Amino acid sequence: MQIPNYARSKEVGFNVTPMIDVVFLLIIFFLVSSHLAKQESQMDIDLPNAESGLESEASPNPRIVINVTRSGQLLISGRRVSAAGIEDQLAEHIKNNGANVEVRIRSDRKIPFIQVRPVMLACAKMGIWNVSFSVYPTEGG
Repeated sequence: MQIPNYARSKEVGFNVTPMIDVVFLLIIFFLVSSHLAKQESQMDIDLPNAESGLESEASPNPRIVINVTRSGQLLISGRRVSAAGIEDQLAEHIKNNGANVEVRIRSDRKIPFIQVRPVMLACAKMGIWNVSFSVYPTEGG
């Protein structure tokens, strides 16, 4: 009768293939999302100058950037939105990210306030009070 040999002939290994797949997917996700965030804040908009103001600090709250171009177009995430559609976009953003939403308005310096007003009214209707404007600091300020 042969005695069974329970000694393992192979070493126990760890399969890293799924882990590598997940890491590559995360890298791709962060590259794409950072590119979109940079693209949103680097649109060719001639921002107004400000003599006073505070530098934006990093915030844990989710931020939505609304661009108002020289021609009066409203853009959220690079997509054109009507003045009436801003509330819907903000409501969806609140639903997905919670009530502590921060809104950054990037408007051209030459547009009249009447074109920025719908954005501010939509924020007020949705209960968003953390609204700021992107500006350039004045020389020597």
